[in-house]
Amino acid sequence: MSPRTVPLPRPSAPDTDRPRPTGFRPPRTALGPAAVAALFTLAQLALVIPGSGLGWDEAVYVSQVGGNAPPAFFSAPRARGITYLVAPVAAVTASTTAIRVYLALLSGAALFGALWIWRRLLPPAVLTAAGALFASLWITLFYGPRVMPNLWCAFGALAAVGCFLRATTTTRPRNPLLGLGAALCAVTLLRPAEGLWLTLPLLAAALLVPAWRRRPAVFPALLAGPLLGALPWITEAYARYGGLAARLRRADEIQGSLGWYMSVDDHVRALAGRTLCRPCDVPWEHPVTALWWFVLPIAVAAGIAAAFRAGRGAPAVLATATALSLAAPYLFTVGYAAPRFLLPAYALLALPAGEALIALVRKVGGARRPAALGLLTGLLLGHLAVQYAVLTGASANSRSAHTHFTSIAAALHGHGIRPPCLVSGEEYVPVAYHTGCASRAIGGHDAAITPQGITDAARRMPVAVLVPAGAAPPAHARGWRSVRLPSGPGWDRFDAYVSTGPGR
Repeated sequence: MSPRTVPLPRPSAPDTDRPRPTGFRPPRTALGPAAVAALFTLAQLALVIPGSGLGWDEAVYVSQVGGNAPPAFFSAPRARGITYLVAPVAAVTASTTAIRVYLALLSGAALFGALWIWRRLLPPAVLTAAGALFASLWITLFYGPRVMPNLWCAFGALAAVGCFLRATTTTRPRNPLLGLGAALCAVTLLRPAEGLWLTLPLLAAALLVPAWRRRPAVFPALLAGPLLGALPWITEAYARYGGLAARLRRADEIQGSLGWYMSVDDHVRALAGRTLCRPCDVPWEHPVTALWWFVLPIAVAAGIAAAFRAGRGAPAVLATATALSLAAPYLFTVGYAAPRFLLPAYALLALPAGEALIALVRKVGGARRPAALGLLTGLLLGHLAVQYAVLTGASANSRSAHTHFTSIAAALHGHGIRPPCLVSGEEYVPVAYHTGCASRAIGGHDAAITPQGITDAARRMPVAVLVPAGAAPPAHARGWRSVRLPSGPGWDRFDAYVSTGPGR
């Protein structure tokens, strides 16, 4: 489609022409998104947080700024944005519940803020529908209170596209430009590659659409925001990895050598509740969990058509194009799947999907309206029921993992493994975090110590090396005391070879 055929959004009045209220009264346009954000937060507090513990990646991020253990090894692909986000709480308390509640409240506020940016671009009903569709996904709810960057990239992407459109369609775009730069900076700080794939379609739109090209002020924001966000990652590359190219090569190795992969089916299977599907060679046992995924392209296409009829085609097209840019690397260049990878794309695609839902509700009239609305309501309730079921299963797995690792930590404490201490071997990061120990691996992607280094550490502090139950100890742990660790249904059993430091 030629850029000249894309109609610009037509707000009812320019930003500078709207009358200013004389007193504080919440605008009616805020009620729907605010209600969605509040329910989103409450659902996290009730369904996700109770009994949950930090997973492997979360333990790595939290340990950098406090938490329950010394800093874990920070591998090449990781970025520190999510660590900065959680630092105000993690630096003062090791309570996982406190961290979870903080993030649940913050994610609810972020959802409302990202939707609020679009208030002059889309009607309140569309924003409410889009927010509800996105917030009700089990993936969104599950990662709301978790120390993982993907959902925050989704909020940043939603904010960035909205600020871009505001900056190119208002007479005084100062605030939208600042918002655009800040959103791009934040997303890049969280995940540098995500910042790149978010910026590219916005930069292309600013160059190709004549009306937007006449707003040159967007270009500094489009360039400065990602560069500032990438600066810490680049600086660390030279400080720890010998340069940017070396860090990129190492990150590529850890992520499985990026190339051409067809991972669409992996993402579909992962929607059944697998937080990581690597390798994703499992059967597709619950197709109903992916029905919404196949309906989504139809809803997006219908929403774009409805948006054009309403004179809002540009926002729908740009949101969709940006979502595709963010999703494509995970669908076609990464050889495994995690549902959280596509959260930024889902956040943006929820906008045209919301257009389609509202257009459908308004289109049905006459005697068929009650039956049609009843059918639509039934379908939406069925969708919510499936999302709730998957969320319940994923949350139960999280609670089970927490119980598993805390029981292992208690057993290790009982055998003299107490801080300052070191844990290596199987599941060493979560076990070390729950035990309060440093975590180090002698091989693999996170290799950060040698066998001799572990032997030397055992002369100074308690050390535990975890192996599969019944397996022989590694050479550097021979002669150490063997301990059978507790386990539970669905979890592998481990033995620990422990040395409790000087005097043993």
